[in-house]
Amino acid sequence: MFPELRMRRLRSGKIRDLVRETSISVNDLIYPMFVDETIDSVQRTASMPGVERLPLNKVADDAKEAADLGIPALILFGIPAQKDEQGSSAWGDEDVVQKAVREIKSELGRDMLVITDVCLCEYTDHGHCGMIDREKGEILNDPTLPLLGKTAVSHSKAGADMVAPSGMMDGMIGAIRSALDENNFKDIPIMSYAAKYSSSFYGPFRDVADSGCCFGDRSAYQMDPANSNEALREVELDIMEGADIVMVKPALPYLDIIYRIKTEFGMPTAAYNVSGEFAMIKAAAQNGWLDEKQAMYESLLSIKRAGADMILSYFAKDMARMLK
Repeated sequence: MFPELRMRRLRSGKIRDLVRETSISVNDLIYPMFVDETIDSVQRTASMPGVERLPLNKVADDAKEAADLGIPALILFGIPAQKDEQGSSAWGDEDVVQKAVREIKSELGRDMLVITDVCLCEYTDHGHCGMIDREKGEILNDPTLPLLGKTAVSHSKAGADMVAPSGMMDGMIGAIRSALDENNFKDIPIMSYAAKYSSSFYGPFRDVADSGCCFGDRSAYQMDPANSNEALREVELDIMEGADIVMVKPALPYLDIIYRIKTEFGMPTAAYNVSGEFAMIKAAAQNGWLDEKQAMYESLLSIKRAGADMILSYFAKDMARMLK
């Protein structure tokens, strides 16, 4: 006890570095990218400073910039020219994500791991993540599953290294795993958005990705923020269905969920540092209320400390530059 024991002895100079329990590396980062089929030049976004919508002819350049910073992986989100009730622009061989994957892989090959988001919300005219019954205002789970399988297969054909289903449909991991295996893509891993909460922190993303709902919200299929045990059930089911990596989304308000999932299952665990988390720090920094770099670093470090093995973040490039 004090005065013999003084915790401050280990908090100065290089000693502090030697006893540090958690570190973050560029190898922990996944860079989200938005590719927009409807534009010819890069478009900035007011709600997420520094995040851009890219035309197809710029995606390879942006991916190369990330690769040059040492970032090992990116995740693609597509904004199509046409939307319909089924979201049929999600799975065509010549649709926006498929073209973007080919552009990036042609330029970078194995130097960049390309992950694709597998969901229908950016592609449906109603903005929901699955098929709907308009009269009842319901999202239809089972009819959505084959469409997600088709989409994952099309991404893999285009050259994606990993698929990431985010729609929170029951049974989606099993349906996608079966579709991939049946089409000779048995080695394509699945990163499941296994514990995805119905969160207010997604607002800026929906602005950038043009994926807002035309009726209701997503609380009928995304998780209740009040629930913790349910997250363990969701993750366990996805693992049983064939998920190779499980994800928690959002990250900062759900550090306890990241910790519980990593402790319970010991699976490779991702966390999504979402648009609202990013935008809050950016806005506070612009007003002089926070040091942006230090707040970014502390936020991502806390996600890693909670148990995440990899972090999807719009800060990926900034963090990579800081770590260099």
